[in-house]
Amino acid sequence: MSSKNTHEGRYVYCIVNSGKETDFGHIGVENSFVYTLPIKDIDAIGHCCEVKLYKTEDKEKAAEWLLTHQYVIDLATKEFGTVIPLSFNNIFAGDDEAVKKWLDGHYSQLKTLLEWLEGKEQYEVQIFLENEFVRKTIYENEEIQNLRKEMENKTKGAAYLLKKQHEKRLALIEHHTENLYNQIKEFVDDVKNESTNKKAPEKWERKLMIFNLSCLVLKDRVQKLTTLLEEVNRREGFAVRFTGPWPPYSFVGQINESKIEGSR
Repeated sequence: MSSKNTHEGRYVYCIVNSGKETDFGHIGVENSFVYTLPIKDIDAIGHCCEVKLYKTEDKEKAAEWLLTHQYVIDLATKEFGTVIPLSFNNIFAGDDEAVKKWLDGHYSQLKTLLEWLEGKEQYEVQIFLENEFVRKTIYENEEIQNLRKEMENKTKGAAYLLKKQHEKRLALIEHHTENLYNQIKEFVDDVKNESTNKKAPEKWERKLMIFNLSCLVLKDRVQKLTTLLEEVNRREGFAVRFTGPWPPYSFVGQINESKIEGSR
């Protein structure tokens, strides 16, 4: 499928272990024909397109494109097992040979990454504290309330003692969360700390997010992680949001963030 068209490009969804030519039909973004581009024993999975990004002001259309992108990656995962997922709108300038040249030039890096990801899945773990629990633990704690009454209209030293009590309660929560983080790490192959400022779904938005983790987990350890998180979710004041499995986007950043040769 080569061409001399200077505006020709290839949209790439992911990289897989295979090395064989496979057609998936018209399942891609904008009903594009999706197929593999093999080199040695790995493939890129993509479709023909112009060298320009998919952009739209239509939110429904944008959501449809993202879902389609994810659908192709999910299909590739079922077909080939391990995938290196590329983010939406990874477009190479050129024909099939341009993509194969890039694959060949990065073969060692890609093959090593595929081997490392084998048998692993990404899960998202968000842990929250109930606002009511935080208020009672820190601001309405009986010890702190009694101290506040005792220290009313007294010296600056009293305010200092009250502040230290607040810090003591905060340190206690921090101690619990640090222990929890270490427990989670025991069951995962790798973990990435994501921003806790990320907007949570409506059900969770009135809670205080203390962890937002992307976890790469061996399939045979998922149940152990699940059991731990279920126990945490039963603790007073804690709430857990556990989703997945997802393609391992958080653990292939060097591929997704790199300047792909010839891309726009």
